[in-house]
Amino acid sequence: MPIDPEVADELVATIRDWIRKDVIPTASEFEHADRYPEAWVAQMRAFGLFGARIDPEFGGLGLDTVTYARLMDELAYGWMSLSGVINTHTIAATLISKFGTDAQRKRLLPILAEGDRRAAFSLSEPDAGSDTQAIRCRAARDGDEYVLNGTKMWVTNGERASIIALAAKTDEGITCFIVEKEPGPTSGGITVSKNIDKLGYKGIETVEMTYVDHRVPASAVLGGPDGLGHGLHYVLGSLELGRINVAARAVGVARAAYDAAMHYAHERETFGVPIIKHQAIQFKLAEMATKIEASRLLVKSAAEKFDSGERTDVEAGMAKLFCSETALEVSIEAMRIHGGYGYTKEFPVERYLRDAPLMIIGEGTNEIQRIVIARGLVARWAEEHA
Repeated sequence: MPIDPEVADELVATIRDWIRKDVIPTASEFEHADRYPEAWVAQMRAFGLFGARIDPEFGGLGLDTVTYARLMDELAYGWMSLSGVINTHTIAATLISKFGTDAQRKRLLPILAEGDRRAAFSLSEPDAGSDTQAIRCRAARDGDEYVLNGTKMWVTNGERASIIALAAKTDEGITCFIVEKEPGPTSGGITVSKNIDKLGYKGIETVEMTYVDHRVPASAVLGGPDGLGHGLHYVLGSLELGRINVAARAVGVARAAYDAAMHYAHERETFGVPIIKHQAIQFKLAEMATKIEASRLLVKSAAEKFDSGERTDVEAGMAKLFCSETALEVSIEAMRIHGGYGYTKEFPVERYLRDAPLMIIGEGTNEIQRIVIARGLVARWAEEHA
């Protein structure tokens, strides 16, 4: 159920004020140093954001997806990496909330809502990104345990995580496991084999993780015995929320780039007048603002449908596709409005331009989104005209 609109607005306003007061003034400094923002993560924990989507029964805020998306938008407006810290944690919590056994929910959701121990989500592999059926990570049954072997790629928060939602192959098919570990580069048979240096999305680790004969109890199977072989179904359903998160943070980055461009256009003068007076600049800003508003409405629509309990593959795909492309386009236009200064580290637009491409790739590339959208539309057409 949606929370009271006034409560939602107050929470969003609180995060917005914090972002403007504490994050924006030094975000570029943290980003350029690729430094993990410990104090800001602690503050997000104090706000309860790690339990944003967890039911109050388990200590969470129980936010609807619309409010959650608004919060991710605000975080990304300040620094996109902050919303990434929350995303994989929320995907794991959603998997447990929707598909976990009663015992898994009662034990793990209060831990995740508290936020001291955080979660990661692990699906992709070096040779299996968008092609989820091609994963090779194997979980072999051995008595009351499963033995995990394989390599996972692009694991956001992987090193600092204590709980990992992991997709692996079992005799029954792809199964999701809830793997618990100690934070750090090694834990049992789990090793962070590579810390990936990225173009943008700094300050948050994205790692390759190797599993060598790592044992987990049979109770780690998400959903218990009934969950065997259903992991891909579970994961794809929860990725819809991940795509809404990516779309929302794309809106935040696009808004930040637009505001930076508008501010600069009022200050910079050419031919004796501020460049905001030139029609060429006005047209750019008009296009940027229009696409940002369309993006915001697509996120809202997808979030509302997700909250209704319906399948949201098409709507989440549309939002992720359009919003991420908009973020990249608006960031480029903001850089062009800044001219030569936009290519320097003196202004934040270079950061927006490096962060924006992540949204085009993350949670399924936009090429895959087009396939998902097209297949969904064809299936719906067939149902409606049967």
